[in-house]
Amino acid sequence: MQLTYQSFELLLKHPFTIAKFSRTSTPLMLVQIAHEGYTGYGEASMVPYMGESHQSANDFLSKVDVSQFKYPFDFAAIINYLDSIAPGNPAIKAAIDIALHDFDGKLKGQPCWKLLGSDPPKMPVTSFTVGIDTKEVILQKVKEAVGLKVIKVKLGRDSDKELIKTIRSVTDVPLYVDANQGWTDRKQSLDLIYWLAEQGVQLIEQPMLKTDIDGNAWITEHSPIPIIGDEAVQRLADVEKAKDVYHGINIKLMKSAGMYEARQMINKARELRLKILIGCMSETSCATLAAAALAPQCDWADLDGPFLTTNNPYKMPGFNNGKWVLNDEAGLGLRFNN
Repeated sequence: MQLTYQSFELLLKHPFTIAKFSRTSTPLMLVQIAHEGYTGYGEASMVPYMGESHQSANDFLSKVDVSQFKYPFDFAAIINYLDSIAPGNPAIKAAIDIALHDFDGKLKGQPCWKLLGSDPPKMPVTSFTVGIDTKEVILQKVKEAVGLKVIKVKLGRDSDKELIKTIRSVTDVPLYVDANQGWTDRKQSLDLIYWLAEQGVQLIEQPMLKTDIDGNAWITEHSPIPIIGDEAVQRLADVEKAKDVYHGINIKLMKSAGMYEARQMINKARELRLKILIGCMSETSCATLAAAALAPQCDWADLDGPFLTTNNPYKMPGFNNGKWVLNDEAGLGLRFNN
């Protein structure tokens, strides 16, 4: 097998602002694994707050021995091997895992979603994210969401109500909210949550600091709408910890180290009766298709990466009636721009 990779800077249509920082692009590492005429494609989206970078990805990949990847792939053994190279680094590990799943599907002549046991008719609608911004830019972003069925709103600042009112002045579509750990007072947060419920908000991600277990658990106990753990839930070991603290979890391939562990997290969450949102970072069609292959096994989806960027190197996946469309092509079904 041959492992190749290249750095890539994914440009965003608008500055992406959440509770604690803002950015205009996201560093990616595009990964390919080739063998005997087949090539699997993967992607690492390394958002700054997760601590990965082009340099860390290069350092990690330089230590990967692809001769470890014997076919048929033992994905549990592969993730254990990758974890043995260095702790952390979930995004670049995800890139390798995604490439291997794509390769596996192509070799078997089967789409990844079928190999993972997903049922395409159960695909949930995906939300379109609106970051914190001025009223004028918020209205422009909402216009760009035409055709999508849900808008996800980034909150966590003093202007939360004004932002929601601005969106509600032009659309009545359902809303998801992500506070990104931006709320600090549990009682004030609960008052806001009741108001948000009246505005048609259907779920809220990570209201308080992930380390404030008691605060998040208290809000979950009293909230009229589902509270979802995001930053608090990274990999499989974190799912058990989310029980009794959140109503559900947000799984992202860039946190879970790829598709294999994401599926294990889905299974564990179902066992614990936790709801599941499958989300994304700033991603191209590659990682979006990887997550979409698992989305029918989840309750909600927030897979809007290709809608928010300007230089996606791949073709836009099929999209209809607010949902990603899974095709029957082998592997991820990734298509390239001419």
